[in-house]
Amino acid sequence: MEKIIVFDTTLRDGEQSAGASMSVEDKLLIAKNLDLMKVDVIEAGFPYASEGDHEAVSKISKNCNYSIVCGLARANYKDIDSAGYALKPAKRKRIHTFISTSDLHMKYKLKMEKKDVIDAIKKSIKRANKFTDDIEWSPEDASRTNLDFLYKTIEIAINSGATTINIPDTVGYAIPTEFGDLIKKIKFNVTNIDKAIISVHCHNDLGLAVSNSISAIIGGARQVECTVNGIGERAGNAALEEIVMCLKTRKDSLPYYSELDATKISNISHLVSTITGFNVQPNKAIVGKNAFAHESGIHQDGMLKHSNTYEIMTPESVGLSSSELVLGKHSGRHAFKVKLLELGYKFNVEKINLLFEKFKKLADKKKQVFEEDLLALADEEQLITNKKHISLIDITIKSGLNKKSIAYVKLKYQNKFIDQESEGTGPIDAVFKAIKKIIETKAHLAVYQVNAITKGADAQAEVSVRLEEKGISVLGVGNDIDTIVASGKAYINGLNKLISKKNKAKDSKKVLSSFNNTIDKHVI
Repeated sequence: MEKIIVFDTTLRDGEQSAGASMSVEDKLLIAKNLDLMKVDVIEAGFPYASEGDHEAVSKISKNCNYSIVCGLARANYKDIDSAGYALKPAKRKRIHTFISTSDLHMKYKLKMEKKDVIDAIKKSIKRANKFTDDIEWSPEDASRTNLDFLYKTIEIAINSGATTINIPDTVGYAIPTEFGDLIKKIKFNVTNIDKAIISVHCHNDLGLAVSNSISAIIGGARQVECTVNGIGERAGNAALEEIVMCLKTRKDSLPYYSELDATKISNISHLVSTITGFNVQPNKAIVGKNAFAHESGIHQDGMLKHSNTYEIMTPESVGLSSSELVLGKHSGRHAFKVKLLELGYKFNVEKINLLFEKFKKLADKKKQVFEEDLLALADEEQLITNKKHISLIDITIKSGLNKKSIAYVKLKYQNKFIDQESEGTGPIDAVFKAIKKIIETKAHLAVYQVNAITKGADAQAEVSVRLEEKGISVLGVGNDIDTIVASGKAYINGLNKLISKKNKAKDSKKVLSSFNNTIDKHVI
C-alpha cells in the first residue's frame, strides 16, 4: 500500500476562520499534540503576516520532533525570507509558496500577465531553495485555471526546485469526478510530474472538500491538506479526521495508509474546539457527540447484539471509550433495561415495564434522557412504598405577579378520586396545603430541598422533603421536569411512607398487646 501524507493546516488556514484567532501559546499546544499524533506536515502559519505568526512558527519549529514544520509564503522575497528565518530551528522544514494562476485571479487580483507569473514562480522557488530543499508550490485557484497554463506552471515549478505540487480548490468550486480527473490529467500531461508529490487542498464551500480529496487520492494525489474539525476560511477545509478515517475504514476501495495515530483524534478535536471557541456540530462525522450515539430502538437492539450492525468503525479507534446508547423517545425496552443494569439496578419484569412507561413519558417531554434522569427514576421507584395509599393524578397552578398562588390538586385516596384547591404564598406552598386538605394530615414539613438532576432548560428537578409526625420521620422523593410537580410527588411519597410507618406501628402495638395479654394469663 502507498502512504498518504497528512498535511495539517489548522494553524494557518484553520485560523483564517472568522473569529478563530489563536495566541502563540494556543498554537504551540495544538502543534505539540499534532506532532504526538504523527501528522506528517504541520503548516504552522504565515510568518510574514504578523509578528505573532512569525513567533509561533519559530516556537513550533523548536518543539516538533516528528512532523515537518511548514511556513506559508507568497511569491516574493520578503515572505520567503520571513518563512525561512522562522523555520530555522526546525529539525525538518518546508517552505510553501504560492501564486494565483487562474485568468480571473491574474487579471483582477494580481494584475499580472502570464509571463510575469511564470517569472515569479521561478524566482520564488529559487529563493526558497536558500533555506531548504523541501519546497511546496501551489497554483492558487487551480480548479479554475486554464489547463494548458496549469500544466506549464507546474512543469516550471518542478524544474525550479519544487518537490511537492499542491493543487488547491481555493473556492470549493470543484466536484469530485472533475477534481479526480484533474489530478489524472496533471499526471498524464506534466512531463516531469514524477519528480514531485501531488498534493490537494480542498475547500468546503459546496460541502465537497473531503469527497474531492478522496477523488484526488484515487486520481494520484499522495498528500492531502486538511484541518482539525474541518475549520478554515469561509466554509472550511477538508476535515483531517474524516480523511484519516476514510483511509482506515475503506481499505477495500482505498488501498492506502496514513501513519497518523487516529486514537488521538477525539482529543485534538476537543482541544481545537476549546481553543477556537468553535463548537463541533453534534452530527459531525467522527468527532460529533452523536457520531457514536444510537437512539433508535431498532439500532440500539442491533448494537447490543453486534456493534457492526450499525457502526463501521469503533469509538475506540478515534480515542473514545465506547459507543453511547442515547435514551430518548425512540429508544426500546432492551436498551432501557441494559442501561439500568449498567447503572447497578436490577428490577423484575413488572418493575421494568412500569419504569419504562415512566421513562417514555419523560422522554416525550425532554430531548434526551440522561443517566442522571434514569438514576432519579430508579431511585424514586426504590423509595416508593409497596402500597400506594395516595396517588397524584393532576396539579394545576394559577399564579401571577403580586398575587397569591392557587393550586388545584387531584389525588386518588382510599379508592376515591378527590380534588381540592388551596391558596398559598407560592405555588409549592399552595400544592402542599391542597394535599393536606385532602389527606387531613398533621405531618410537619421539616426539610424541603430541590436539585437539578441534569443541565439545560429541560432539566429534571429532584425534590426531597422530610416529614415528621409524632416522632416518626420520613424522607419523600419526587422528580419531574416541572419543579412544582416534583414537589407534589415528593410530598405524597413522604405521606405514603408516613402512613405505612404509622400502620406498622399500630400493628406492632396490637401484637405487643396480644402478647402481653397472653403472658398475663399465664402469670402464676
